[in-house]
Amino acid sequence: MTHNDIQDVVAIAGVGSTGYTRRTGRTARALAAEAAVAAITDAGLAREDIDGVISSAGMGSWLLCPPGAAEMVAMLRLPGVTWFADGAPVMVSPIIDAMNAIHSGVCDTVLVYHYNYRSPFNSRALAEDPFRRSVRAYDDLPPESPRNAAAYAAWAGRFLQENHVERTQLGRIAVNSRTNAADNPLAAMRTPLTMEQYLDARLVREPLGMFDMDLPVDGAEAFVLTRVDRARDLPRPPVLVHAAVQGLVETAGDEEQLPSLARHGQDVVTEQLWKRSARGLADVDLAYVYDGFTVITLSWFQKLGWCGPGEVSGFLDRHWVPDQGRLLIDGRVPVNRQGGMLSEGGSQGAGFVRDAVHQLRGTAGSRQVAGARTALCAIGGFFYNSQAMVLVNDEGTR
Repeated sequence: MTHNDIQDVVAIAGVGSTGYTRRTGRTARALAAEAAVAAITDAGLAREDIDGVISSAGMGSWLLCPPGAAEMVAMLRLPGVTWFADGAPVMVSPIIDAMNAIHSGVCDTVLVYHYNYRSPFNSRALAEDPFRRSVRAYDDLPPESPRNAAAYAAWAGRFLQENHVERTQLGRIAVNSRTNAADNPLAAMRTPLTMEQYLDARLVREPLGMFDMDLPVDGAEAFVLTRVDRARDLPRPPVLVHAAVQGLVETAGDEEQLPSLARHGQDVVTEQLWKRSARGLADVDLAYVYDGFTVITLSWFQKLGWCGPGEVSGFLDRHWVPDQGRLLIDGRVPVNRQGGMLSEGGSQGAGFVRDAVHQLRGTAGSRQVAGARTALCAIGGFFYNSQAMVLVNDEGTR
């Protein structure tokens, strides 16, 4: 195991969420501030206790309406902030930034918040707005451009061919997420989804259809992080960041430059994660596996070591529970218990982290996974945003 000075040193002491809707009618600032206030309150702290702030925004959200860290300090009237930053969209990255700030001593207690704001993209009132058109110009790339969703569709086709996977296996990821979202009041999509409905849905870019892509939503999450010794004096049971890593390969800057699926960011992440973590796959009680596109989830299963290259189809067959319509690894480990980004909402992994915290501290209510002690969050895709972390409850770490 690689030496990890920061293992079990920083804890998540508070969480707050607005939940997710397809169109809220509220501003991004209002959503982010609501989640932030809820997280600070949940931690049993006051504004005077927060001396670090880091923002994180969903893809494209910051272009339209960015409540960045400095603006959040002003909105909440935080009186003495000694460190602030605007972080990357995918959720482990800003948490690593907050951990390092705490560990280095530049601040003691950090508010991390993430918001998604898609309403302007759906609003007819903004249809003629030139700024909106400039933002959409980035999304509306020509069909031959191998970037963004088009790139993932191309790589998804290659993944299915190389690993002998049928679309029904992608469908199991979508059905599993919707099944788990059914009892999550924060989820945007809670109606049941059958395999037949998945297969009948419109293809967007083969082999990916309407249910293969995460859900554009409005909503926000927030977290309060501090040193574990301080968190133990606060009202909520602390959830410790056991290990957290990011990973890139040299060709990750552009989707079309990746030479193959044999090695990419997920490989770097998993190699480092298992070197830095004292807990392994056998210890995992909760799996949160990125489903920005269904194929990403299948890739993570192989890269994490739950199955080998080309074995993911058999892995899904073995761990699928037909009468429940969900995945349970080894009959006990749920995957994306809150509904994933396909059904709860596309939060770039922030919803995963919030649900993992509730599960590990025993505050998930009727959705509680009994005896949960270790959560694995494998977040991000193939290219420039692969990252993961292991969260643990405080039991047995002292």
